[in-house]
This record gives sequence, C-alpha cells and structure tokens, in this order.
Amino acid sequence: MRFRPCIDLHQGKVKQIIGGTLSDDGAQENFVSPRDAAWYADLYKRYRLAGGHVIMLGPGNTEEALKALKAYPGGLQVGGGIDPENAGMFLDAGAMGVIVTSWVFREGRIDFERLEAMKKKVGRERLILDLSCRLKDGSYWIVTDRWSRFTLTPLNAETLEQLGDSCGEFLVHAADVEGKQQGIEDPVAALLGEASPVPATYAGGIRNLEDIDLVRSLGKGRVDFTVGSALDIFGGSLPFSSLAAEYA
Repeated sequence: MRFRPCIDLHQGKVKQIIGGTLSDDGAQENFVSPRDAAWYADLYKRYRLAGGHVIMLGPGNTEEALKALKAYPGGLQVGGGIDPENAGMFLDAGAMGVIVTSWVFREGRIDFERLEAMKKKVGRERLILDLSCRLKDGSYWIVTDRWSRFTLTPLNAETLEQLGDSCGEFLVHAADVEGKQQGIEDPVAALLGEASPVPATYAGGIRNLEDIDLVRSLGKGRVDFTVGSALDIFGGSLPFSSLAAEYA
C-alpha cells in the first residue's frame, strides 16, 4: 500500500474542496493554498512519491497542471477534461499517465468505442480510469461531470472486471465523503481490495492514521490511498512528511 499525493486545481489555484459541491459557480472550499502547483509537485518529487494525481476541476487549470508536470516529469498522473485530443499534450509535458472519466461515458453508460480509442491513443498502461462514486438507493454508482452526475453504471465487481483489461489503474474517489474528514466509505475500499484486477487507489474521507489502517485492512494491503484536507500541507493536522516517509 502506497501513499498517492494529490494536487487538486480549481479556478487556477491549489485547493481542497468538498466533493459534490462543484458547479460552474464555484465550490465549498476547505483550503486554498498560497502556493502553486509546481511547489507541491517539487515536494512530492523530493520525497520520491510517484503516481500522485493532478486533478483539474473545471476550466482554467491547464497552465497550473503543466507547471506541476514540468516540476516532476514522469512522476504525476493528470486528469480532468482529458480526451484523445489533449491527452498527448499532457503526456508530452511529462505526465506518467492520464486519468479519464466523463469522456468514456455517454448517456450514463460506458462507451466502449471511446474507451478503446483512448486506450489506443495513450496505451493501456498509461490510462487510469477514474471510477469515482456516490451512494444512491443502497448502491454505489459511478459519477461524472465533477462528481455531480450519476451514471447508470454501478461500481461493483462486475464493472471492475469489465474495465480491467482497458486500463493500467483505477482511481476511485468516494465523492460523498471527499473533503469532509468524516471517515472512509468502508464498502468502497473493501470492494477494491476484493475485486480490482488492476492497481487501485482509494480517496475520500481519510482523517487520521486509523482511517489509513482501515484502508489497509479492508483493501487487503493492495489498495493505495490519497489524503487531502487532513494533511498539514493542506491546512489539516496529519503530517505529510511522516506519511511520505512510511508509505512512499
């Protein structure tokens, strides 16, 4: 199990927001950093934390994302509005992989032609599928469009198996608890540990070391994790340096 750091970009700034509150008008913010994306990328590089993700939450973030990739070439994945037309630009700029969600869904369902086109464009190993989810009617469903739109695709073992041949990794934000520091979504971490056929990263709700231990247990030691708002570098109390040293 590894610590995968993050750089969430909103309106051109590094922020931590509450998942599900994103809209064209803004978002509910936990933290707005005075530092730019390159500062965080350089920090992750110095601690040798590979495989972190830069997420562009809406328009106006491309410049900052490219700065981060330049600061840590070959060390970061990038996502948010990625499609076959712009994926090559980010890879050429130094991204180790591209994270895709909305582009591979159409009318709420997986568009396998689009998925295949993306895989051919970037290669399977450099394609990360973001299967972020929210709870509805007792089940978890993949959400798109800044975690605001429910698809018709459940997050379950069958979906993971179906998509595993098309990508190198899964990234799964439990969007209902993203940014709230209220604890993890146990069923999501357990599902990834039990059923993911490719490396998977869980994100959402981690507030303390006990939550990280719970991800380890539920994920059977094979699910990586992301911490955002709880970290001291994002205004929280969990020491980034300690996590980086233990879980690099």
